[in-house]
Amino acid sequence: MELIFLGTGAGVPSKGRNVTAIALTMLNERNSIWLFDCGEATQHQILRSSIKLSKLEKIFITHLHGDHIFGLPGLLSSRSFQGGDTVLTVYGPLGIANYIRTSLAVSGTHLKYPLEIVEIDGEIVFEDADFKVICRELDHGILSYGYRIEEADKTGSLDAAGLSALGVKPGPIFKELKEGKTITLENGNVVDGSQFIGPAKKGRIIAIFGDTRATESEFVIAKQADVIVHEATFGLEMGDMAGEYMHSTTVEAATLAKKAEAKRLIITHISSRYSREDNSELVSECREIFPNTEIATDLAIFEL
Repeated sequence: MELIFLGTGAGVPSKGRNVTAIALTMLNERNSIWLFDCGEATQHQILRSSIKLSKLEKIFITHLHGDHIFGLPGLLSSRSFQGGDTVLTVYGPLGIANYIRTSLAVSGTHLKYPLEIVEIDGEIVFEDADFKVICRELDHGILSYGYRIEEADKTGSLDAAGLSALGVKPGPIFKELKEGKTITLENGNVVDGSQFIGPAKKGRIIAIFGDTRATESEFVIAKQADVIVHEATFGLEMGDMAGEYMHSTTVEAATLAKKAEAKRLIITHISSRYSREDNSELVSECREIFPNTEIATDLAIFEL
């Protein structure tokens, strides 16, 4: 799994940062890509990345401010011309369906693939055997969500060497044993598969936040996450402005990560008042509280 930051700026594009869009690639896990927000020119940024729109399975919108959704109609249209024929589902706050359908209708856009639009109503956004996505409302003046992606635990590795020592040859029987079944061998020996399976591998937890002021509801999304992606629109010195505009500072993002006992923090959604030269200072403010902090730049890739 990888996080690819297609846009890391706040409000408006700048020379150094496009507006918000984050891709979560899960090619090994489910042969697909999920997108979180889709600011203006996201599809241009995708052209500069390894992402293929045909692999795009789901889009999660945090809130309906323009810097998070203005790239959506164009991207949906372009997917039709880039081999996308499988169903694509868009999740978002109330109003996202009207925005998408109006944009496509007014522009006369006809998609060549099935499009599903789900307006969030409840805490569980999506769930299957492999992944669960839950959300919580944040504090941004407009309905804004944080998303928590929970990967299911994986079955432990099969002790192939131990089985070979008993004379069990690799093949279909290994699959049955990994499922915990008990097998009787040709020589009459009985092998209990559950005795040859290692400890389960804990699934990863990823927390991706929309725009917000510091709020208690964030903790549920962030708790013990392997990685938190959080806005840090302003540095420490702009705390009053951050509160006024309902955004977070570097220190607030880091404080959340520490309180939640997360493993890693990536800050993004950086105000255009800050240049690349300011990145080190913004990260330093976070690391004073939460050492394992990184700052996202456009097209940066983080392995999970």
